[in-house]
Amino acid sequence: MSCCTPDGSCSSGVATADGSEAADGTVTVYEVSGMTYGHCRATLTEQIGAVDGVLAVEVDLKAGQVAVTSSRDLDDELLAKVVDEAGYGLTGRAA
Repeated sequence: MSCCTPDGSCSSGVATADGSEAADGTVTVYEVSGMTYGHCRATLTEQIGAVDGVLAVEVDLKAGQVAVTSSRDLDDELLAKVVDEAGYGLTGRAA
């Protein structure tokens, strides 16, 4: 069952990196290039997690996707800048 809309946004409760349940929020899945190793997961989780309104970050290295749970709509340009400064490329929202 998928709660996601065609633009890559979902609304649901999501587990955080530490396994606790995040507050309900909007989940947006992004395509990110350049992720290959575990340190990529840690770097992106930390950098994206520092953005105001972000509740949880889940990095899927194999799929090349990052799911971001937020308390409000995210600014895709700001997120792209954060990902770029971390050394990766945000190529858009997942289909």
